[in-house]
Amino acid sequence: MKKRIFTIIAAGMMSAGCFLTQDIDTGRLELPAISNDDYLVEYKGYVASYDMTTKTPEWVAYELTREETEGPAIREGKFFRPDDRVLLPQPDDYDYRGSGWTRGHLAPAADFRWSDEAMWETFHFTNCCPQDEDLNNGMWNTLEKKCRTWARRHGKIYIVTGPVIGTNRYGTIGDSNVVVPDAFFKAIMMQDKGQWHSIAFVMENRPYNENMQKCAMTVDELEELTGFDFFAAMDDEVEAEAESRKSLKTWRL
Repeated sequence: MKKRIFTIIAAGMMSAGCFLTQDIDTGRLELPAISNDDYLVEYKGYVASYDMTTKTPEWVAYELTREETEGPAIREGKFFRPDDRVLLPQPDDYDYRGSGWTRGHLAPAADFRWSDEAMWETFHFTNCCPQDEDLNNGMWNTLEKKCRTWARRHGKIYIVTGPVIGTNRYGTIGDSNVVVPDAFFKAIMMQDKGQWHSIAFVMENRPYNENMQKCAMTVDELEELTGFDFFAAMDDEVEAEAESRKSLKTWRL
């Protein structure tokens, strides 16, 4: 099923009700349920739902295959910048300078080695949140590496990642008032031997987190926390069964 979704790429048009739209295939398994209030940006390798109030994504979603975990693209020389196609309020580099927070990818650059263009597109601020440096380089990075391991092992996985704003205990940064999330989530779905399996994680936006097993939860629990309906294109019965359980053994955690 395809649904016409607003993709904002023209400044000053919102009050006039004029949007340039494109067809987003809402049957893509990685996508959460989408409403006409979502401001979606479709990139070569992922889809972002951008929140112009927080100046961060609500979520990013993509499919990661075994083949896509390798490739010639390199990160060196790439830098964050606003997406000129999305003429909504976005952060800039000055918002992050001296803030004490790193520019945290939601769709990580290393998942897009298969294409230099796709990797470049992960360096838009529509894919970025203020993130604790130790988390970014530590447990969160470990989880991203696990996702690539799972994609290689099972051939394909589906990933949704986003911020948990929570009580906004860390406030905002910069002149753009970029909201600093309380935590970050990741929901993952994969098929193994004909059966669907899912798992989710929440990590606090701070240097220290519990080990990965203790950060894990069911996708149902994450949906209750975030309000999102993940993997909405799946058959309802299959989705309900897969999202209600997590097996650390299946994911080798």
